[in-house]
Amino acid sequence: MEFLNKISQKFRFLLKSLFYLQYIPQAFLYSLKRDRYERYYLPKRGSESLVTPGKLLQIKPSERGFHIYFEQAELEIDFLTHDLVRLNWSPGLLPIPYAIATQDWDLVEVSLEEKEDCAIIKSDSLTIEVTVNGYVRFFNQAVEVLREELPPQWYGERLVHQAQLRSEEHIYGLGERASTLNLRAAKNPQQKPKTYQMWNYDPAGYGSGIDPMYICIPVYMGLHQAGSYLVFYENSFRAEFTFADVTTAAFAGGSLRYYMTIGEPADLIERYTQLTGRASLPPRWALGYHQSRWGYYTEAAIRQEVAAFQNNKLPLSAVHLDIDCQVAHRPFTIDPIRFPDLDGFIQELLQLGVHVIAINNPGVKFSRASNLFIEGQILNAFCKYPDGQLVIAPVWAGGKAFPDFTNPKVRLWWSRQYAYLLDIGVAGFWHDMNEPATFVSWGDRTLPQVAQHSMEGRGGNHREAHNLYGMLEAEAAYESLRQFRPEQRPFIVSRSGWAGLQRYAWTWTGDVASTWDALRQTISIIVGLGLSGIPYSGSDIGGFQGNPTAELYLRWFQMATFFTFYRTHCAISVVPRTPWTYGEPYLSILRRFLQLRDRLMPYFYTLAWETTQKGYPPVRPLFWSDWTDSQLWDVEDAFCLGDALLVCPIVQPGSDSRTIYLPKEHWYDFWNDTLIRGRQTIDLEAPLDCIPLLVKAGSILPMQDGEQLILHVYPPVSGNNEGCVYSDAGDGYGKFRLDKFYLNRSETGLEITWEQQGEFEFPYSSIQLQVHGISIQQAWIDEQEVLTPRQQIECRLFKQVRLQFN
Repeated sequence: MEFLNKISQKFRFLLKSLFYLQYIPQAFLYSLKRDRYERYYLPKRGSESLVTPGKLLQIKPSERGFHIYFEQAELEIDFLTHDLVRLNWSPGLLPIPYAIATQDWDLVEVSLEEKEDCAIIKSDSLTIEVTVNGYVRFFNQAVEVLREELPPQWYGERLVHQAQLRSEEHIYGLGERASTLNLRAAKNPQQKPKTYQMWNYDPAGYGSGIDPMYICIPVYMGLHQAGSYLVFYENSFRAEFTFADVTTAAFAGGSLRYYMTIGEPADLIERYTQLTGRASLPPRWALGYHQSRWGYYTEAAIRQEVAAFQNNKLPLSAVHLDIDCQVAHRPFTIDPIRFPDLDGFIQELLQLGVHVIAINNPGVKFSRASNLFIEGQILNAFCKYPDGQLVIAPVWAGGKAFPDFTNPKVRLWWSRQYAYLLDIGVAGFWHDMNEPATFVSWGDRTLPQVAQHSMEGRGGNHREAHNLYGMLEAEAAYESLRQFRPEQRPFIVSRSGWAGLQRYAWTWTGDVASTWDALRQTISIIVGLGLSGIPYSGSDIGGFQGNPTAELYLRWFQMATFFTFYRTHCAISVVPRTPWTYGEPYLSILRRFLQLRDRLMPYFYTLAWETTQKGYPPVRPLFWSDWTDSQLWDVEDAFCLGDALLVCPIVQPGSDSRTIYLPKEHWYDFWNDTLIRGRQTIDLEAPLDCIPLLVKAGSILPMQDGEQLILHVYPPVSGNNEGCVYSDAGDGYGKFRLDKFYLNRSETGLEITWEQQGEFEFPYSSIQLQVHGISIQQAWIDEQEVLTPRQQIECRLFKQVRLQFN
């Protein structure tokens, strides 16, 4: 078998190589043309003189704060809330507010105190000190300095913004980064602080350390002993961020408009997503398992795959169609010859609970035989060079024209293209290659920097529009699904995006290599995305590029069971990958984890609802609720799923145990109910069929078994705790309910009370209380004594449950 796999792999690699050879001439000519236009039209970098603000001259009040005038610059300070402030330094090209979801804010009472060397502006929570030479300092209520900024610097249209960092300060965010979770800890080969590029990029089969990646967002969280803060730069131009003793953000253009908020980590994400928008509630099925690979090719191949899931008793929620299912790799197509009854086929899968996701790339084939291309030409929808020529760049279908999504007319036109696939039952869309990516012989794998964009009619070029491209494509798709299928919730997964992407789409970590290093790296990437406002993400289980060993695939699968986007996918050049690929005992182990994910659906769905309310990412760093413990700041090989679960993946081959430093409070071992004290380093067993998994004491972990809701009660060591379960129809915009459960522990007992909200009918036929960690002596439901075999209580709706134990 191993010999056949090696032969198959070599044959696939040969096919892939031949496949790419056809694009070499086009990539070469495109690269030449791109360079020629950029040499002619890009602004020349010369000896631009340095400009700084100079001395403070005058301060005038404004509706939300103050307008401060310097000799060579102006600073506007606007309080949006008592702890969220917008600062805008002029001069500079103001951004189009694509990222901003909330424009209307209540007025905030602020005060001004003018001193000889500074101005002090205060709200109830935040104090800002602006010195006479342009330094800006932020203080919390305890009058501790949270952040100290240097005066900005301008070099022509380029600008540099710097801030002092404390010695212990940690930095998190910047979108998708194949780096350490604490971005400040990463070093380049010369042991200098790493510089992070702010330019969405297709790294194609990446490993650890590659930069940049697909989703670059200029937002980061600073964490130090005095507290934490978050800064978001509303600037989509290419930029570089470096975190040394001084943090440096250097932008190629645009204005220095940024937002600053203070608070605990959860508060920061709540404010940031209030500003840039929160993810809408996904359809419940989207939180299940998705199967995909580049290479299904035909309806028969997918039908065979789905049947194998059914025969192996493996839960399956969705199947993804890659580009090989299209007609010559053209967008909005599925080949009718290889999918002769697509409508019927999709309905057949839906009867099995399997949803079909269709891929879409943004490029449109440069051909008068393409109606889509002709429509785009008539609408003047495509990006052009400054002299009016179309930008035609090679991708999968050869030469392609690229829609300008910064034009609202183009977004509307693009959104109409999804309609007929929605009519036949396609459940969602997968946006790929939308950085946008192109094939090149050298240089940047995207559109020319001088490609022209509408920018909502204001005008601009690709230097400003590039990072926005994937997010605006996702917006067009989202609006299409809302319009043409208003009774169902949109599902879109996008490879690229910017600030605000969370309003429209999920994401995944792209073409990751099939290595143990990549498995470990995935944790930091997904946690970092969550701290950048992107709550729904996952990775190609086992890696996209390469053939994982059975152990690597299994450990990756176990980890991914606790990510929001749960999908296996792989390249066409590797051995096809499914849960049964490696035989036993792996199939049985994977089946148990698929079934565990299915049982955990009430918990995942409740976390999804919480995301819509507060913006919290379901996957969180260990310091999320215990940020004062600096030993947690560098933990990057484990994560929390909500407040209840702590997941400790196995990231080394051959490991049957691992150590972990725990946050405060107490924790139960999910597998054996052992109670463990927090804020200590422990060793956890991890045989092949197990991933170390802990449950926080005081949690009520909701799970399901068919139509029964099982409330796993993990009593607090002392005091009170609460949990909730969100329910609705699983899709649409109808009624909902929220069931809140309160725990109150005494020396000899535990009281559980239930509060119900909402009009949706309770969706479960019965309830089971499964109590962990204590030995129940007696139990009462609404004052009626009941039996508790195996620490379980079977019941229906109740108001109060009392438990007595020794």
